[in-house]
Amino acid sequence: MSKLLVVGGCGYIGSHTVKYLLYKGHDVVVLDNLSTGFKESLLGGALIIGNCGNRKHLDRLLATHSFDGVLHFASLIQVGESVVNPGKYYLNNVVNTLTLLQALKDHQVGPLVFSSTAAVYGEPQTPLLSEDHPQKPLNPYGMSKLMVEHMLKDFSHAYGLRSVALRYFNASGADPLTRIGERHAPETHLIPLALQAALGLRGPLSVYGRDYATPDGTCIRDYIHVDDLAEAHLLALEYLWQGGETAAFNLGNGDGFSVQQVLDTIEGVTGYAVPFENAPRRSGDPARLVADAQLAKQTLGWAPRYATLPTIIKHAWQWEAKRPSVLSRPTKLSQPTKHYAA
Repeated sequence: MSKLLVVGGCGYIGSHTVKYLLYKGHDVVVLDNLSTGFKESLLGGALIIGNCGNRKHLDRLLATHSFDGVLHFASLIQVGESVVNPGKYYLNNVVNTLTLLQALKDHQVGPLVFSSTAAVYGEPQTPLLSEDHPQKPLNPYGMSKLMVEHMLKDFSHAYGLRSVALRYFNASGADPLTRIGERHAPETHLIPLALQAALGLRGPLSVYGRDYATPDGTCIRDYIHVDDLAEAHLLALEYLWQGGETAAFNLGNGDGFSVQQVLDTIEGVTGYAVPFENAPRRSGDPARLVADAQLAKQTLGWAPRYATLPTIIKHAWQWEAKRPSVLSRPTKLSQPTKHYAA
């Protein structure tokens, strides 16, 4: 059993990863400021309320615990918001991560697994995106993640702090037992938006663009189950524990599904049609974004268990149907397990 620090462990992917780490017998400490995460999403482990950009918090935490590895999920993720408020994204995603890296280096804690994104690639130049695809982000969100990846390489070279950056494609789905699932405020991801529209919890879904160079004219994306992402994080840590070098890996199924295919699959799985309205294209939306994840499969031994779109949607549907009234953050959070004063 290893003792692990999960930064941002109350968020969507972080909480599912904590669930998997606990299932595999690891001791987990979560550091989260609850700005976008939810305390009730944690199924175990110790929760410490704090910000990874606060060096005093980090020094106290790292001096108190002896960690065998760190997983970092504490990023802002809304592409549109990053365009209108880039300073917020560079401060949280880049500056705060630099503070975390400096603290890990000074306390000799590692290795680190970092939550990155396919947004580091920008406009696709090939049908499948491999790790050596040119990196030209189209927005500050993607650029902030790419800047962190460069920092990780530099810290590895200069200080020996080895890391893995995991470049997610479209995270989706929920815990098959419906204990936790996708929960953002505001929600921006296609599958939960479509399911909530089908349940009548919001208005018609906006389909942005019907004139792309795809079979049905709508955008194609690679959807990857959140539990498969969670498993990849532990495999990445095990790779580093075994002496693996600093690296980046794509995480996706390698299959693309259009927006219309997602809507059709939702109707087939749930029996509910998704009300929608057509809208103009959004700036920066590529027609197709699909992963080549062979490197993760070969190097990490990663094999997605929930690779089909109907399975992903079934788990997401079970979660959404269970919590029809949860559409926004509570106005007041319950008391934290533990907190550090600023």
